[in-house]
Amino acid sequence: MVDEQADRSVGELSEGEILRRILDRLGDSDALVGPGDDAAVLAAADRRVVATVDTLVHGPDFRLAWSTGFDLGYKAAAVNLADIAAMGATPTALLVALAMPDSTRMSFVTALADGLRAACDELAPGCAVEGGDLTVSDTLTVAVTALGALAGRAPVLRSGARAGDVVAVAGSLGRAGRGLRVLFERFTDAEGRPSPIDERLLTPEERDDLAAQLRPAPPVALGPVAADSGATAMMDVSDGLVLDASRLAEASGVTLSIESASLGADPASALTGGEDHALLATFPSEQALPQGFRRIGSVHRRGEHGVLVDGRPHAGRPGWDPYRDWDERTG
Repeated sequence: MVDEQADRSVGELSEGEILRRILDRLGDSDALVGPGDDAAVLAAADRRVVATVDTLVHGPDFRLAWSTGFDLGYKAAAVNLADIAAMGATPTALLVALAMPDSTRMSFVTALADGLRAACDELAPGCAVEGGDLTVSDTLTVAVTALGALAGRAPVLRSGARAGDVVAVAGSLGRAGRGLRVLFERFTDAEGRPSPIDERLLTPEERDDLAAQLRPAPPVALGPVAADSGATAMMDVSDGLVLDASRLAEASGVTLSIESASLGADPASALTGGEDHALLATFPSEQALPQGFRRIGSVHRRGEHGVLVDGRPHAGRPGWDPYRDWDERTG
């Protein structure tokens, strides 16, 4: 049976029709009150809810020439799920606000909904989209609020690292940054505008790097594992290891010393590439690291610099700053 609405624009449909087609893709809800009412009602077993929000805007955060609707939905969920995991919590629900131009094709919207559901199913089973909002905008924007449960454990903050702790990471570092470089260096026209990706021009390694950029898969399940294993501090690495490590160091009043030899074959990308959404954590030195985490350095008393790489301050930019780097990238 032909879906007559799949290739219509959202401007040709009512809000109710759009919403119905989105909800049809999201699966069943386990909430006490799920999508369809004025607000969702969720259970909070220990009376605490972990909450975070992230917004993806066409231009600085993604480009339609490079991202499919499925990619965008998956990434919008993943970046929020990683923030919940970084608190030592388990994601329980997403609320999604979607602002889009009238010309947006309904097939793109349903693919986005499929991406949201797939990310939840694969990265945080039991988590689902439980509500949201639709509106019209000249700029395609996806804003996701994620909620999580601590299940009786204390949240793991950025401020708990102590001198003598081990610095460890779970997940990949540098791949998403390399993927972004491939996009800007290989798939833009003479004026710098994004052009479609031609996978025939990519090596297998470059395909992996692009996947890490366009459809990140952070180690969400390892957040609660780290908390249960005694993590003293933790955060999501979204803007580059050096920059985010400096934030953790500042919050904890310590210096983090990173060993580049522990970062693999491309330490430069690992140190400054953003959007991998790995988990950066510190653990007591006497505590065995949980499976999935690897040691990359140590914590020392606060010195002149918050982060050292091989005993020296890192030279150059520490990572991604959307206000500075976006202005320069767009001229």
